[in-house]
Amino acid sequence: MGRGDTAADNAVTNAGDWAGRSLGERTVAWTERDAILYALAVGAKAGELDLVHEERLRTLPTFGLTLAQWGPDALGAAGAFDTSRGLHGAQRLEVLAPLPPSGELTMSAAVEAVWDKGSAAVFEVRVDSACFVARWSIFAPGAGGFGGERGPSGPRTAGESATHTLPVETFPEQAALYRLCGDRHAIHIDPEAARAIGQERPILHGLCTMAASLLVLARGIGAHPADLRAASCRFTAPVVPGDVLELAADVAGGGAAFEVGRAGTPVLTSGLARFGEG
Repeated sequence: MGRGDTAADNAVTNAGDWAGRSLGERTVAWTERDAILYALAVGAKAGELDLVHEERLRTLPTFGLTLAQWGPDALGAAGAFDTSRGLHGAQRLEVLAPLPPSGELTMSAAVEAVWDKGSAAVFEVRVDSACFVARWSIFAPGAGGFGGERGPSGPRTAGESATHTLPVETFPEQAALYRLCGDRHAIHIDPEAARAIGQERPILHGLCTMAASLLVLARGIGAHPADLRAASCRFTAPVVPGDVLELAADVAGGGAAFEVGRAGTPVLTSGLARFGEG
């Protein structure tokens, strides 16, 4: 549970007016059980004891994104965009310090930028803490056309230069398990809610697909997943729990450009990841 302030709901004439606005501060606490549940939800194996056993636990850095989810949620709750139409377009994470197996963390959130894509706006929400900096890109249809800048283009992807090709095996219960980590939106569990957004079945959380892919990438290149130092990607297509995905990565040193697809359809693009030591 978190505690703290939310953004003041002042009058806003267009999406661009949200740029620079504070979304408040919140302190969030977690336990070893939360960190272990998260690791299992994104694909950790029972034999990876330092991810699933409290006596030697190392917390996955992407767990911080579940702790910071209140930031973009606060923007939607403040009325910046239509939450029934808004899409999670991209995610970035910079790791500053390891998350302990259990603890409490104070975070602050703000709208770092708002880009004008014409028919839509993209809100860049930044959440700062002592352990990480996280940035959400929220694509909001119908909120563009306010005369702002279009924003930067995406980074390179692995493409044909891939040095590693690895399977990312999701499992049928994965969305049902991952939602217990905090994001309980009905589209991830209720077939009727999924059909309302044009999906035949409930879909996997984008952040779960990202974390599962990073876990596979770390294993594939011989890095420890808890040694992740930075990661980013764009979300381009939904994943259904149980899908087997293919990760292609161009690895150089401790870093990798990657993309993830399903039967030739990209689901994560413009992926970048960097790992360090201990």
